[in-house]
Amino acid sequence: MPHPVSWNLRLAVRDGQLENFRSLMHEMVESTRQEAGTLGYEWFVSEDGSTCHLHERYVDSAAAMVHLGNFGSKFAERFLACVAPTEFTVYGDPSSDVRQVVAGFGALHLGPFGGFSR
Repeated sequence: MPHPVSWNLRLAVRDGQLENFRSLMHEMVESTRQEAGTLGYEWFVSEDGSTCHLHERYVDSAAAMVHLGNFGSKFAERFLACVAPTEFTVYGDPSSDVRQVVAGFGALHLGPFGGFSR
């Protein structure tokens, strides 16, 4: 049985970068839409455009690694030119490979404790 992995990433939009970031977001959404193991990929922005949250959910660690690989090879440089990560919370029980990749963002890992998802 697959073990879903998800995360919330909080970002500070760099001054003057909102429109570049918006354009990049469209590219990233279309690219991620092609990843079969992505269950959810949602972006939220504050009214003043200074803060963005990404909520991502993957069927398992292998799917998360596909996404992280695509992000690194296609988008990371432009992404980090537009935003500064301020908080990264990972949910579930990701593989050591996923943990290693997201460690560079200072990820906090929260393991399963209770509840359900439909």
